Amino acid sequence: MSYVRYKNNDLFVENVSVKKIVSKFNTPFYLYSEGGVIQNYKSFLNNFKKSRPLICFSVKANSNIQILKILKKMGSGADVVSGGELLKAIKSGIKPNKIVFSGVGKTEEEIRLAIKKNILLINVESENEAILINKVAGKLKKKTSIGIRLNPDINAPTHKKISTGKAEDKFGLSKTSLISFCLNSKKLRNLRLNAISVHIGSQILSENPFKKTLRVLEEIIKKTKINFKFVDLGGGFGITYKKSDRKINLKNYSNLVEKFRRKYNCNIIFEPGRAIVGDTAILVTKVQYLKKGSNKTFAILNAGMNDFMRIALYDAVHNIIPVVKNNKKNKGPLEFVGPICETTCKFIKYNKYQKLNQSDYVAISDVGAYGASLSSNYNTKPLIAEIIINKTKVRVIRKKQDIKSLLNQ
Repeated sequence: MSYVRYKNNDLFVENVSVKKIVSKFNTPFYLYSEGGVIQNYKSFLNNFKKSRPLICFSVKANSNIQILKILKKMGSGADVVSGGELLKAIKSGIKPNKIVFSGVGKTEEEIRLAIKKNILLINVESENEAILINKVAGKLKKKTSIGIRLNPDINAPTHKKISTGKAEDKFGLSKTSLISFCLNSKKLRNLRLNAISVHIGSQILSENPFKKTLRVLEEIIKKTKINFKFVDLGGGFGITYKKSDRKINLKNYSNLVEKFRRKYNCNIIFEPGRAIVGDTAILVTKVQYLKKGSNKTFAILNAGMNDFMRIALYDAVHNIIPVVKNNKKNKGPLEFVGPICETTCKFIKYNKYQKLNQSDYVAISDVGAYGASLSSNYNTKPLIAEIIINKTKVRVIRKKQDIKSLLNQ
């Protein structure tokens, strides 16, 4: 996280001391680097510059409108999975012709909205969904552009809860079903089959599953003899949460993508989320209490699984770093936990950590993706603030939710 670093033992985001920020804002809060978002987007685009892809940022990773506005200025489109995300993307200024709508359970209302907004693609995930889209488009007297999502039955090396490309996963159509659909798609007269799409999972750190996916796509294209206008290769590119994580080599993959694009004369779409925002934010929180256990010390934070769900949901690993470093060592193991009344409201355990005092501040690292977007009001806790830094400028991009608004629900 080059935009999050220490200067003389003080943690900084860009050119602002986190210690200075906690003196002005109550913790916990999300803290983003705008420069980090911009740099990650540029880096991703540069890796695939030969293919000139349309990048549709995965809104589910982070749906803050101010983040979407930053990406819109960079030229990004949006990959959405709900009517709400679609409306957020449009509100941020992203043009409908740069929006793709994915997801297995689109409602008739959401389909109608997508058709009316004239988005680039509705990525279809079942034959019955295609039938419904055709019906709604007919009522609206419109011909609608769709993609058909392939389930390639590829086991990407990732957590089982974020795998989406195996035969037993709910996403997309099998090769046999997809080929059959393509060959009979002309019967659905209100649809234009403009794309084939695929997404095999999230937090993938190896290029090999993506290479295998390209081979399956080639097989489909040869068998259907369809010249797809777009090939949507999805997202899923991982980041390094742990020191042992291997960084994915996108350069090698990009060469294969360009060869594929030239061979089939198609436009490439990517749907990165985590790769753009994952390492651009920290969650700043306070040590509310220190509590001695039988064989470790608990550092009870004022941030909980309601604020940051990834660890409880996916067994994810996120390092916790001090806002101010010191050279003193804690005696014995230290476990960071949260206040929510669930055993799973815990973050990480260290056998060695610096000495902490009550009311010290720490930061959970790499929380820009699936952090704020997965947060909830569990235990009737207000949603926390989101703050972004651009060089020395500090801006609140979501205020902390007022507790009074929860009491009326």
